[in-house]
Amino acid sequence: MATAAPIQPTPIHNQTNPFHSSTLDDSITNKGTPVPRGPVTAPLMFYAPPADGSKPWNYVEDPPAGQPKYNYSLQPREVELNDIRGREYEFNLDSNAFETIRGVPSEEKDFNDDEHIKRVYYPEVEKLLLENVPGANRILLFDHTIRRALPNAHRAPVQRVHIDQTPWSAEERVKFHLPDEAEQLLQNRYRIINVWRPLNGPVVSFPLAVADSSTVVDEDLVGIEHRYPHRTGETAMVKNNPNHKWYYWSGMDNDERLLLKCYDSDEILGRNGRVPHTAFADPRTPEGAPQRESIEVRALVFG
Repeated sequence: MATAAPIQPTPIHNQTNPFHSSTLDDSITNKGTPVPRGPVTAPLMFYAPPADGSKPWNYVEDPPAGQPKYNYSLQPREVELNDIRGREYEFNLDSNAFETIRGVPSEEKDFNDDEHIKRVYYPEVEKLLLENVPGANRILLFDHTIRRALPNAHRAPVQRVHIDQTPWSAEERVKFHLPDEAEQLLQNRYRIINVWRPLNGPVVSFPLAVADSSTVVDEDLVGIEHRYPHRTGETAMVKNNPNHKWYYWSGMDNDERLLLKCYDSDEILGRNGRVPHTAFADPRTPEGAPQRESIEVRALVFG
């Protein structure tokens, strides 16, 4: 992969970042739009099993004629979410399966052309991960998704609590993308980490919520057959549990990155290696507020 232009992101735990109590944020695109901040209670959509007891599945793209998008149900539950703005340093990938980075410039501005994104933005993401993920020595970026909360958008924000990978599908990802090296790579530590950012920050609608992975037990997770047009993977849906601790990062800007760890093979450091997450409808979002646009890049991280 081509070498990216040097960037100098600032990990949030190395920064003094007091909580901003003002309800206005005039930093980037949505200048002057009220930005909801602080704790909030909002409905999140959790997993409920198929009524007929069958194995749960969903289609990534449009389902075959006559088939639903997925065969399980969604169960709304009111959840308290705390704002990590001003206390970002309290969370990290190894302990909580999410982490924040601020002050990240990018040469990619439009995010309208997939090949341009791969040529310009991917090297920036690769460099970001190598410089900010302890132990990382090799990165493979295997896909990205742009989401826009707009009418007729190809991909809208996902409003159901999920994890992108399971232990089985993470191993299959290595085999699928690096078949000649997989046997050796699987003997050492590997992680799957998503790099999430807004495209029209600060985010004022459909912010991203994350659960502290250390509060989530494996019994809360349900493997879902994830059907692509030419192959089948697996994701995880999440059952509601009042012990989960939920957070969001208010008013995320375009130069901020949220790292989401979906899997970690390390038996000790990886014990909290998966972060449930979802977009949510913030009841405080002002009427007529700009609709959130974002990109997530998914990475295999070795080392």
